[in-house]
Amino acid sequence: MPPAVAGEPLRSASSIVPDIARGYHLLKIDGYSLTKDATPTGKRLDSHPFTLGGHRWYIRYYPNGTTSESKDYVSIFLHLAKGGAAPVVKARFQLRFATALANKALSEEEVRSFDGPTAWGHIRFIKRAVLEKSEHLKDDSFTVRCDLLVINEFRAEEEKADVTTPVFVSVPPSNLRQQLGHLLLTEKGANVVFEVGGETFAAHRCVLAARSPVFSAELFGTMKESDTTGVIRIEDMEAQAFKALLHYMYTDSLPKTKKRKRRMSLSQHLLVASDRYNLERLKLICEKKLCRCIDVGTVASILALAEQHHCHGLKKACLSFLCCLGNLNAVMATEGFDHLSTSCPSVVKELISMLGT
Repeated sequence: MPPAVAGEPLRSASSIVPDIARGYHLLKIDGYSLTKDATPTGKRLDSHPFTLGGHRWYIRYYPNGTTSESKDYVSIFLHLAKGGAAPVVKARFQLRFATALANKALSEEEVRSFDGPTAWGHIRFIKRAVLEKSEHLKDDSFTVRCDLLVINEFRAEEEKADVTTPVFVSVPPSNLRQQLGHLLLTEKGANVVFEVGGETFAAHRCVLAARSPVFSAELFGTMKESDTTGVIRIEDMEAQAFKALLHYMYTDSLPKTKKRKRRMSLSQHLLVASDRYNLERLKLICEKKLCRCIDVGTVASILALAEQHHCHGLKKACLSFLCCLGNLNAVMATEGFDHLSTSCPSVVKELISMLGT
């Protein structure tokens, strides 16, 4: 009998992988008609050199072709700038209009060897008559994109043997948000009640304290001795804003609002609430939403809000909008600007200073 084999046989694997560099260069031809009239057949215009894979490259543009046979065409070539006894450079490239991307995969292009002065590309890239009627030429300009992949060398790498392990356990994605949102909705285990704008809301002290240092100090500090069945009244806040605030604190998201006017109003109220309860991420979310609401009719009130609650990004967005004289003149005719001048005179002075520079 043959001897018994002890254990599994040793297994190993390796692979040969290329050391590659990948990128692209955009060459914009401004004043196409001028380049066509001023550059005779066989003469070229070179792009600014660009470096990829440790080598310098150019895109060569011939407005009237390279020879008399291609004089009615635009010719485009990729050229490798080589000096001395440089090694052969292997590369894969693609030249196309930047307005016609993603039609042809770069991997379909042949690998070329750049081992001499010859450039690679297209003698008849496009006929000028076709270009001049195409969507690629706009305002007498067009852009050529050169995608380039340089293969520097090949190397061997050790791989772990492919051992197929049966999967017996599948881990589902986290549903913590949904569970906490359900906890808020059902009020199960709620131990604190708030009254806001005539409405009551039940919540959980530990959740609020974990999310907000202000709630933590209040619920386990000044309000700690309050009866758990008592009601905490919150002034100067809309009921819907407080409801959205609770939704955020439990789910880390905001309820969806379709109407733009209501969305802006809710963002304003929540920004104030987030500042009050030290919810920095919610404050930034509201700032970002309000940046999208800036127009002639809203910028004054948004700017005043940004100044009062130290929202630097939102303030910059408003001032940028007002730096356009057309916008500023329109805003100055509104009642909102009068209110801004009264409530935040320092902002108006800052705006005047910006316009004067």
